[in-house]
Amino acid sequence: MTGFTSKATRASVPVMALGLVLTAPAVASAGDRATTVATVHLRQLNDSGASGRGALVLRGNQVEISFRVRGVLARAPHAQHIHIGAQGRCPSQDADTSGDGIVNTTEGHPFYGHIGTSLTTSGDTSPASGLAVDRFPTPDGSTYEYRRSIAVTADVATDIRNGKAVLVVHGIDPNHSGTYDGSAPSDLDPSLPLEATSPAACGPFRLVR
Repeated sequence: MTGFTSKATRASVPVMALGLVLTAPAVASAGDRATTVATVHLRQLNDSGASGRGALVLRGNQVEISFRVRGVLARAPHAQHIHIGAQGRCPSQDADTSGDGIVNTTEGHPFYGHIGTSLTTSGDTSPASGLAVDRFPTPDGSTYEYRRSIAVTADVATDIRNGKAVLVVHGIDPNHSGTYDGSAPSDLDPSLPLEATSPAACGPFRLVR
């Protein structure tokens, strides 16, 4: 996989999140009730060491999102999505029902739900692009930033407004080999290693207003 840089779209509304700035008035006006601001704090899953912070602004079905992730595997694509349709929270390691030591994506579904939006760097953002590894961030180092303005579907917008949307970043390296490997196949695509699609960090979007 080759590295690439995501297109940054400067948000027009102010909320501070780990040095990433989105701008918005402190109080919504009567004519601005459709605007929703939320922040996210990513915490590691599967002992990945990954973490991050960010924010989004939703107006109608248009989302301006910005976040930074640290502690991820370098020179490897990291699928990332807004998940919806479940409890709106992240699993603990107790969600590892198979007992293999890894909470895979499917085991996390009862907590964070299915893919609502694929946070690709360009092109399609639907669930169909959930494993579009050539269009997800592939950082040269262990940190990357993502910023993009995208349209979301009605169900995604509803879960964001209801505090039920969750950001999940995928891709782990439990054996510290420096690449996605191992004999265990992904629960999403058996042509990929389990490490490539298992969640590395997760955080629910918390409403600011």
